[in-house]
Amino acid sequence: MPLESNARIVGELASRGYNAEREAVTLLAGADDAAAAIEAAVEAAPDDALRITTEHVRAALDDHGPTTQGGSDGPSEPAASGGGPPVSDAESAGSPVETKGSGVTDASEPTADGPTAGTVAAERSADHADAPHDRDQSRRELAVGNDMTGHSTGTGEYADFVRTFRDRYERLSTLLRGRVNHRPAEAIADMPGGSDAAMIGLVNDVRSTKSGHWLIELEDTTGTFPALVMKDKGLADVVDEILMDECLAIEGTLADDSGILFADSLHFPDVPRTRVTGGADRHVQAALISDVHVGSQEFVADAWSRFTDWLHTPEAAPVEYLLIAGDMVEGVGVYPDQDEELDVVDIYEQYELFAEYLKEVPGDTEIVMIPGNHDAVRLAEPQPGFNDEIRSIMDVHDARIVSNPATVSVEGVDVLMYHGVSLDEVIAELPEEKASYDEPHKAMYQLLKKRHVAPQFGGHTRVAPEERDYLVIDDVPDVFHTGHVHKLGWGKYHDVLAVNSGCWQAQTDFQKSVNIDPDAGYAPILDLDTLEMTVRKFT
Repeated sequence: MPLESNARIVGELASRGYNAEREAVTLLAGADDAAAAIEAAVEAAPDDALRITTEHVRAALDDHGPTTQGGSDGPSEPAASGGGPPVSDAESAGSPVETKGSGVTDASEPTADGPTAGTVAAERSADHADAPHDRDQSRRELAVGNDMTGHSTGTGEYADFVRTFRDRYERLSTLLRGRVNHRPAEAIADMPGGSDAAMIGLVNDVRSTKSGHWLIELEDTTGTFPALVMKDKGLADVVDEILMDECLAIEGTLADDSGILFADSLHFPDVPRTRVTGGADRHVQAALISDVHVGSQEFVADAWSRFTDWLHTPEAAPVEYLLIAGDMVEGVGVYPDQDEELDVVDIYEQYELFAEYLKEVPGDTEIVMIPGNHDAVRLAEPQPGFNDEIRSIMDVHDARIVSNPATVSVEGVDVLMYHGVSLDEVIAELPEEKASYDEPHKAMYQLLKKRHVAPQFGGHTRVAPEERDYLVIDDVPDVFHTGHVHKLGWGKYHDVLAVNSGCWQAQTDFQKSVNIDPDAGYAPILDLDTLEMTVRKFT
């Protein structure tokens, strides 16, 4: 008799108002009569229970006879494959092979002339019947920082913007004061010609001269002052990385008339090259995903099902956290003629459908979500978490919904989650070798270097003025997780793991028109104890 899909078990329990421990779901899926086992488990649970536990299921199954699961006297089935070198799709024949750090694991299953995702999920349940999950939820640690949801105070007045940029300057200049002997703009103007001087300010202007030099104007709280970077100083690569409105330090020598600073060196706030990284004290993992885009005709539902089916396997037992970096749904009216590419045209129905897909994730998974530019929140950053109505729709597995950006501390590992709209601007402004869509993590390196997730104001990225600049990267994270650009890329910058996790949406007509070829159906899996990462492919 075929076994039930774990996802269907979770969905059935959710429809009755219950979450469930992963091992409990595995036991139910392996029962000879899953429907009867669910009924018995629900009856065995106390009236005030919100979660079906392994004890509830075992008690129910003991009363209703043996099953194909761990209580059976039958022989053990073989364990899932894992480990080994990277192989091609053809060589893997659907069997996942794990590679650490730089490889991609193909966890997809055949869809044409082969088993369906539901059948594969059932076979996986049978294969792993004697390998139940062991997840000690009492050891979990999850805290959220920099969440501005419910704390927005800006009204859009000029004074609000002044306050935001003043806060940005004060906090980022603090990071630079230990490296240069800063003098305010008005003080530098009064210094004698030929003096050595240094200034920290926000970039008010940067342009090239007819002679091939560069003129940079910095602004601090006392005024502005110009600096000239000569083309023979060997600073061209640094100048290429400068964005408007970011915080920068310039050291040099004043001209004879003290009217300009001839630059000798430029400094970004940057990330220290050596530092102590965090890490869990046990083997536990987090899945990092983004840009699900439920409601789009191009949402890769089959890949999502393979992903969630895999999460129910013993191989995925260490994956106790799911971090989603925005764009849960496709949204409405985001780009021209978007309605022609929608499966679901009502924004609330899109979130309802997303919640149904989220129910396929094991019920004891800790989930954290931030919004993106397709979600039903303001476009200006920082973006607060969703309103109460949408939160109530997505109240699945007690998911935590926080602002964009936010820092999530997961068992000692600090993960900076940011959707990533500013990556478009970084990629447009900087040379291709420093930032590109094919290597989105390099654009993320630039944001880390500038210690700000959206430094340039007035362009593609909209910024909302608040009492403080929530987009400043005060504390260096262990992991920087973004999405938005629908491209998969990862690497390390000064020991910070930068991950852009791709998407769950195949190429739309609009993406084709702007030459975006998305990386869909990937799930980076992060080891929280070692900070090594495996990328799994489900398409």
